[in-house]
Parts: sequence; structure tokens; C-alpha cells
Amino acid sequence: MAGGGEDVTGGVRIPLNDYGVLGQPPAPGEWTPTLTVSVVIPAHRAEHTLPLTLASLARQTYPAHLTEVVVVDDGERPAPPPSVPSAEPSTGPSTAPRAEPSPDAWPVPERLRVVRPRDGAWGRASACAAGAEAAEGQVILYLDADLVLFPEHVEAQMRWHHLADHLVVLGHLRFVPGLDEIPASEVLAAVEAGTVDKLFAEEDTTPQWTEGRWDQTDDLRAAGFTAFSVMVGATASLPAALLRAAGGLDASLVLGEDTELGYRLAQAGAVFVPDRRARCWHLGRSTVMRREPEVKRHNWPYLAERVPVFRWLRRHPHRTYLVPYVEVVVAAEDASFEEVRATVDGVLAGRLPDVRVTVTGPWGRLRGGRRDPLGDPSLDLRLMLACYEGEPRVRFRETVPDDCFPVPFRFHCPPGWVPSRGTIGAVVKHADRQRLGIVSLALDEREDGEVVHARLERTAAVTRARLCARPGDDLDDLIHEMFGTVWDAGDKWGLLPAESAASAGSAGGTGGAGSTGKAGGAAPPGPGRAWTGGSGTSPGAGGSSGRSGLGRSRSGRSGSEGSWAGRLGLRRSGSGRSGSEGSWAGRLGLRRSGSSRLGGRRFGARPLRRTARLLRRRLRALVRKDRPCPASV
Repeated sequence: MAGGGEDVTGGVRIPLNDYGVLGQPPAPGEWTPTLTVSVVIPAHRAEHTLPLTLASLARQTYPAHLTEVVVVDDGERPAPPPSVPSAEPSTGPSTAPRAEPSPDAWPVPERLRVVRPRDGAWGRASACAAGAEAAEGQVILYLDADLVLFPEHVEAQMRWHHLADHLVVLGHLRFVPGLDEIPASEVLAAVEAGTVDKLFAEEDTTPQWTEGRWDQTDDLRAAGFTAFSVMVGATASLPAALLRAAGGLDASLVLGEDTELGYRLAQAGAVFVPDRRARCWHLGRSTVMRREPEVKRHNWPYLAERVPVFRWLRRHPHRTYLVPYVEVVVAAEDASFEEVRATVDGVLAGRLPDVRVTVTGPWGRLRGGRRDPLGDPSLDLRLMLACYEGEPRVRFRETVPDDCFPVPFRFHCPPGWVPSRGTIGAVVKHADRQRLGIVSLALDEREDGEVVHARLERTAAVTRARLCARPGDDLDDLIHEMFGTVWDAGDKWGLLPAESAASAGSAGGTGGAGSTGKAGGAAPPGPGRAWTGGSGTSPGAGGSSGRSGLGRSRSGRSGSEGSWAGRLGLRRSGSGRSGSEGSWAGRLGLRRSGSSRLGGRRFGARPLRRTARLLRRRLRALVRKDRPCPASV
């Protein structure tokens, strides 16, 4: 906390990336800092610029007793910077950089250490990881070794970290001529005199590409879920605990590691704050400025594998990636093999290829040894394992964690309910367009009044809510407050019960005849034939029967007078609490789509129609009705 008082950093609720709710941070010099900071500088062939960076760090306004500097020597041989009082002994010949004859002429921070990456490790990501591991501060500030900082640079960033504990603060840099055009002694003189801002005229500097993005999004307040994409590691600070929660930097990346870390920080609940008062000069042009096409050619394949929200890097219609876009969870414990297979096959047949399916169940109780193969009480579980033994996108777990970090979305789908080919992609797109944290799709009502539903969760929203939660807080309420949530009818998005999906699939020529399965409906199609959700059914459109709500209850009960909506009961999904009397939406604690996103739960936000595609599908369905259905394989 700034200036003493109650610590409220852990309970601040920031909607999306709009950190404006924090108010204005205290002006430099008008507050009392308490947090410690470790400045981590990865240095490779920086013998000419690093002394100037250290000199500018020695003249910072942030208290010296709260600051430590960790230089990570990433050179081929150990080379501590000049005048380092506590440098670790070198085992090789000394190649210490010296910009002046006497190293004592260069000011250095009071608490300065030099470390080396682990044996065999190299590159900026490995150096930053080694520095963070050696750091002792509560906040990590990454700096490049060719920056000259304004005196308030560290303080300007640190004041934000006293307001909330999940912020990533980005400094403001401008590119200026390198030391081949301006003498190092002149830069040093400006550092010592406190006139770094007068070294260069503003019109003679080049802004970083991220500055344009700041201008377009009100300094990232309106950037939403894409704020992470402008994270550049040249000057960025974040809580050490948040860095650990995100897994640190990916040492396998040589370039683009800061963007990839920014993505994972966003999934861990971070808010990104650019600070224009955290100013500095970058000596010389960056690698991106000098070799942009080559940098993009190098980075994009790596980022495509690790950053699922860069959809423009994932154009292939069928392949999978290192980090999937959506994790689909199917709970199999009380379900039949046919129900689980119907749901999983529907997911795998979808138009969204980079999905991962996790089937949860009591797999640990399956034992080897002699058993009755047809009378085995665990036969359904064994059939599930056998059915997807060779499918790399399906995995089996006893339980799943509270979130699917670093996967950006998790879709819970009850077994026996089949998404159409476009269902999951359409729901995710709707959540992105409306900037929602949770989308719940009502499917059915059980005898006890519980609403069977599917649920899309945004990982960034779930983790943010957990960071902000206090004892007794409901996570769904926090997600609704910061991101927004919505309920809608499942069949409107093409999510149908297996028996309906199978019959619709037969009408469309994709299913086949077969015996009745354990679920009580039609048997699943033969190998190689997917559950399609049926002709005439598309995400965002109602089913062909004209019903406005759920299908018939799987227990055999039809809807009561009116519609299923009138029978949904008083309990909101997941909370068990009663809503207000009146319409079914009010009884669920929801508001209709005209209400404010953060003021009430929206219902029925109808997605945009793809009219031409829908008409083509219906025409094809009409043509196929006259064709004989192929027999099941």
C-alpha cells in the first residue's frame, strides 16, 4: 500500500483491462514506497551500453534500500561489469567492459550482483529466468542493457504495484541514436546531472511500435483481452509471485519470449498498465527495427504453437498445436459409453481443430487380471479408454484443476449432449465479441429442479477472480462483475441430446441404423461417421422443431404449461441460491439482453446470423431426404 494504511491490493476488482478503477497513482516523490524490487538485466555483448544503464539506475528516485540490481552475464565467457563490489569470481580470463580508463568513475547501484545462467543455457529467456531465480525482491523489473533511464523510471512503475498485486507495468521508451553518434561521456554527464530528458529532442526520437497501440486503446484501458500482445521485455515489471504463477519465461524460446510470457500472464489474471512517466532512451535501433521480416519469420512458428489466441497464425483447418484453443471436459463417472462417445465424437468432428478433450472418471479403479468381459461393472469405462486409445486429442483424468491454464477456454459439456460442428467455435467467438467471462447454455431440467447446462469458462476471468477473491466471495459473481456472464438456450447454439442429434444426422445422410444403446436413444454412428448435430441446425439458430427452449426431458417428461423456461426453477446454475420471482430469467437471477453488461446478467444475446450458410445447409438437407441413408459400418 502507498503511504501506509490497509493493504487492499489483493481485492481490487478491475473489469477487463480497465485499470482506471484504481484511480490515479501517487505522483513521484509524494508517497512512501514499501515494496522491494529486483532489477534484472540480461547482458550479452553490452560492454559499451551496460555501464550507462547501471549509472542511470544509480540515480533513481526509488529508495536504494528497496532496490537490488541483478546483471545476468549471458556472454560466452564470464565478464562482470566495472566496479561491481560483490561480483562472483570468474573462472575465465577477465574481459570486463570499460568505457573509461578508471572503472571507479562510473556510478553503480548500491546493491549489485552479477550471475551467470545455468550451464549450457543461453539466450535472453534463459538469462531472465536465471535473474528472476536469483532475485530477492517482491517485484521483478526487467530491463534491457542498452537503456538510459530517466530518474523516476523505477518509481513510476513501482507506484502501480502498491495499488494492486496482479499488474504488469510497461515502461515508455524512445529510440535515440547509438553511441556511434553520441559520446558515452556526454550521456554519463547527463545522467550525473539529472538532465537525461535534455539529451535528445522529442522530435529526434523514434517511438516504439507499441506506443501506437497505446494511443488507439486509451493506454490499453480499452484493449480488453488483447492487452498482453504489446508486452515488450525491454522495460516491464511484475510481482514475483505472479511471474511464478505464470511459469516464468519459456527458456526454449530465443526470440519472442516476452510476447509468449505476456500471453501466459494474461491467462494468469494479469492486468497490463503502460506508464508514460516511466521514460527511458533506447541507445540505437532494436533488432525488430533493423530486421523485422526476419524476426517475424523466426517468431511466428513458435508463437503459433504457444499462443492460441493468435488465430491468424493458425490457419490450418485440421492440425493441432502445443497449446490448444479450447479444453472440453466431459464427466464420465455416471454416464454410459454411448453417451460419452456421442459427446466426444461431436467435439472431435467440429470445425475447431485445436481442441483437447479431457474425460474425467474413476479410472484408478480399473484393475487387470481375470474378469467377465461382458459382465464387468466397469465395462463402460474400459470401452471409453479403448475407443480413444489412439486419439491424441483425448486424454483421461481422475479430476481436472480449477482452471485449464494456459489454455484460454474450457468448455464443460454433459455426456449425452452433442455439439454441432460449429457450436464450440461460435460460442467462443460470441464470448470474445461480447468480452464475456462465462457463457452458460441451459439444456434440460431434472426432477429435482437442477438445470443441466454446458458452460464455457474463460481462463483469464477465472484466474483473475481467484486473485481478487476474499473469504466468502462467490467466484461467479466476481467474474460477472469484472467480465460479464450470460445464460442462453443450448439448442439455439446447436447443442442437442444424442438421440436428437442422431436422428437429425440420419436425416442429413450422416448417420446410420443401429441398435439402441444404453442411453435409451439411437446407437452412435459407425466408425468414421461423426455426430453432426443435424441438418438445419446451426449455432445461434433454433432447432428445426421450432421450440424456443430445451428439448424433451431425458427422463421422459415433456414441458409443462408454457415452456421449459417456466420450469427452470429458482436455482441459478452452480450457486444453489434463489432468484427473484417473475419470469424464468428473473428466477435465474438474469436480465435480458438490453441490460448493462456489468450491471446484470444478460440473457438471449442472439449472435449474428450467417444467413447464406444456413440457407445452403437447409437446401442440402432437403435434397438429402430423397437419398437412401448409408448403412452403419
